[in-house]
Order: sequence, then structure tokens, then C-alpha cells
Amino acid sequence: MSKLFYVGFAIIVNSIFSFGYSNQNIESITPNQFEGSDTQRIQSAVNEAASTTGKVIIPAYNTNGSGVWLLDSAILLPSNITVILDNCTIQLSDISRDNMFRSDNVGIGITDPNWNENIKIIGTGSVLLKGAKNPRATGDSFRVLTQDAEKSRAEGVYRISYGSDAGVKNTKQKGDWRNIMILMAYVNGFELNNVKIENSHSWGVSFERVSNAIIENIQIYNPEVINIGNREVIVFNKDGVNLRHGCKYFKISNVSGVNGDDLIALSSLDVEPYYHSNGNINSYQVTTTQWRGPMDDTEYIIISNCSTNYTGVAIRASDEASIHHVYVNGVITAERPDIPAPYGGSPYTLLVGGIGYGKKSEFKKIHNIFATNLIGDGKNLILIQTPIHNSAFTNGLYSGKADSAITFDTNEDECTNIVYSNLNKLK
Repeated sequence: MSKLFYVGFAIIVNSIFSFGYSNQNIESITPNQFEGSDTQRIQSAVNEAASTTGKVIIPAYNTNGSGVWLLDSAILLPSNITVILDNCTIQLSDISRDNMFRSDNVGIGITDPNWNENIKIIGTGSVLLKGAKNPRATGDSFRVLTQDAEKSRAEGVYRISYGSDAGVKNTKQKGDWRNIMILMAYVNGFELNNVKIENSHSWGVSFERVSNAIIENIQIYNPEVINIGNREVIVFNKDGVNLRHGCKYFKISNVSGVNGDDLIALSSLDVEPYYHSNGNINSYQVTTTQWRGPMDDTEYIIISNCSTNYTGVAIRASDEASIHHVYVNGVITAERPDIPAPYGGSPYTLLVGGIGYGKKSEFKKIHNIFATNLIGDGKNLILIQTPIHNSAFTNGLYSGKADSAITFDTNEDECTNIVYSNLNKLK
């Protein structure tokens, strides 16, 4: 080939790497390429990636030299975006009163959300997602904020949770869905992999009307008691992973750690008349809490290889809402002497039914629940609280206080076509 060819080729290659994003930069859009606060820089990187490569990398190194990415408000994720968390630490700031990540199709005042699709948050190496050092608000929408739990209880206020906003004029005095660390709603196709969640302000990860999701390799450190400065305060409703209305086709595996409530909670609830509308800031969900038919049922969920110090997997339905085809394989609840469990120990390794969330579940609305390889030392191994149908429970080892490994807190005769075998209570 002639010299002229090589010179021309070199010019073309040089032009590719000299104007706009290079090939290398297109593959590695990071917030370090943008200006502003950490929140602004990460959101700018997400927005740029959404219109180009579809991938943004949040590295361990922050050019401000802090070593932590500090968020004042939620990073909003559009469709067709992959966020790579590369050995980084992300923390909510003390002025934040928002999620850490939220799908961008839902939020305050969004009354008619559209569907998003294909969102991924993938950790590589060691990734830590942390709550604020001194959170403004914690707990669910029923919790009144307090800075002094003993004083609040002495005044007759019992549904409380810590918040530095407690008593501050012109600020909301209860928690809400913004206290959830990662919140996805109306998303078809989601993946979360390899992150550690520490001290979220209420639930660690929550899904509303999400389909086709993979949740894997999640470590959770969510005790009820946290340290603020030199004192201990209480933060309530510290679930790990929640599936709310209309979640379908999930694979959840390798979720473990410390939690102050359910490690994994699956809910299909119809709690009339306490409905909230889409975008209601006074709700524990960012989308409506009304059950609108089978589209809002929870179904086809696979859960495997999970462990916790407190409550394991909870499967709850009420009234006409249905939850079905749930497959559970391998859940361990084991007391930890270094972190006392709330309320004197784990109520269950597996709960099916649930009461106190509206009307009792109607007959055959909870069905096709299959669970195997359960181990627990709490107050119950398997607790059945409402009538269920077409279900099986096998291979359990129980060393707790109940008389047997399966407990019916409902009329057992109302449960039809139920198989349970090899459930052993250790003496």
C-alpha cells in the first residue's frame, strides 16, 4: 500500500479521537467529565449516556477528592440506561430528602406515569450505597418524625421514626416513599447486581408495577438502631427488598444481611378506603396503592439463597388482590448476638398471608406458593395467616419456640390442596 494511504488513514483516525467524544470516551462516560455538585454531575452523565451509549460509569475516584459521591436528591434513570458502579461509595447527604435512584417516569405530582424499560444498576468490585449521616426523615408514611423517641412515646405518639426535620417549621413531619433508597415503578426490564446497602432511610429497594427483573448479590446492613453522632436513634420499617403492586417475573437471589423488618416482602394489597393516587407525597408508594385488578397482582417470583438475622420472606395479600406462583428455595433466619433483633426475635422465616393490611385475603387468592429448604430459629419457621390454595412446603429445619415447623394462624381446614413434608422441629 502507498504512503498516501497510511497518511490518509492516520488523519481519519486522529480526527475520530480529536473531535467530540473519542471511541474510548463513548464507552466510558463518567460524572468526572461534568461540572457542578455530585448530584448534577452524575445526572448530567446519565443524561448524556441516555442519548449516546446507554452506559454511564460512576468510578471510585471523584475529582473533588472526597472519595464519596454525595447526593442531595435522587438520580433519575430513563429507559435504556446502564449505570455501572465501579468500586464506588455513594451516600445521601444530610440535606437530601429523596431517593438515591428512581426511575424518571414517577415522582411528586406525576399522576399518569408512562412505562420505562431496560434499566440496569450493576456494581463491580466493592460498591456501597449509604444513607445520610444525619437523615432528615426516615420511616414510612405513617411514621411521625422524632428526635427523641422516649419523649414522643411519653406524649402518646408511638408510630415514630428518627428525622432531623422533626419539629422544624414548614417541613413535612412524616416519612414517605422518598425514604426508599432505590425506587423503580412502571419499568419493564430491570437489573440490580452486586451492591451493599447500608442504613437506608426505610426500605432498601422497592418496586411498584415492575416486570422482568433480576435482583442478585445484594448485601444489606439495615439495623433499626443507628448512630447519629454519639447517640443511638431508632429508624423503623427497614425492609430489604420490596415488591409491591403488580410486580411480575422476578428472579431474586443471594440477598443477605441485617434488616430491621422483612428481608424480602411481596405484597398484593387492597386497603380501601386508604388509597393514595400516583405521585402523592403522603404515601408509602410513588404510584397508587389501589388494586385495580389482575394487572396489580404479584406473580411468578423466584427467590433463592437468602439469609438474614430477622424476618425472611413475607408473602402478603388482602381482599380480592392475588399473589401466586412464588417459588422459594433456600432461606435462613439466624439470630446474631452482636445485633439484637427487633421485638425479641424473628417472627418467621416464611410468612404466607399477612393480616392487618385491609380485609382478610379471599379464598384462593393466594395460591401456588412453593417453598423448600428453610432454616430458622425464630418464633416460627413457616407462618400461615390466611387461607391459601395449591401450595407446598418441604424440607425445613426449625429450632425456635413454636410447637412445630409450620404454624397455622388461620383455620387449617380453609387451606386447600396443601402439601407439607420433611419439616422438622429440633428438640
